[in-house]
Amino acid sequence: MPLMTLADVRLFFIRLRQSMPEPKTELEYDNVYQLLVSVVLSAQATDLGVNRATKPLFEKIKTPAQMMRLGEKKLIGYIKTIGLYRAKARNVIALSRLLVEKHGGEVPRSHEALQELPGVGRKTANVVMNVAFGEATIAVDTHIFRVGNRTGLAPGKNPLEVELRLLKRVPAEFRLHAHHWLILHGRYTCKARMPECPRCVVNDLCKFRAKTVAL
Repeated sequence: MPLMTLADVRLFFIRLRQSMPEPKTELEYDNVYQLLVSVVLSAQATDLGVNRATKPLFEKIKTPAQMMRLGEKKLIGYIKTIGLYRAKARNVIALSRLLVEKHGGEVPRSHEALQELPGVGRKTANVVMNVAFGEATIAVDTHIFRVGNRTGLAPGKNPLEVELRLLKRVPAEFRLHAHHWLILHGRYTCKARMPECPRCVVNDLCKFRAKTVAL
């Protein structure tokens, strides 16, 4: 896969910014704790599916202490439509307990502390640091991994390689929102099975050889 030039990378993000001036997560939440829970639940699940499950949950549960009182069994009742719900319920209760016992009920503002929480890996920590705390992190999910490799923007053999290459190649002025621009582009335009190349705003910059054409 040819590597996109740095000049084209800059133009790539200029166009994404023009098409999506204010990108943001599609997860629905009211505070940082609810965001953390939503991101943990979103692993191998859609944001839409998570939002359906968490809407009634978050009407009652606002804090880690409230989640602990709810308990794993009742939490399962809310999230059983989400994949891997039993393991996720265990992790949510466990991370809530750790937040109360170690962090005074607050979500920590560091990658290291976040990744000590059950069910929180590098990707989840990056999302929380970006969305909640305004850090210029890039959480590489399946969409960003695909876009990074398919377009020649930041090819890599695994999510960490793609993340590190993006952090080097994305101009600083675009880094804060790059995460959401790439996710939304991958989710709605640069789709896995049938990318919508004819309507893509970066079609001419993309190095993907098997581009789809208008019927």
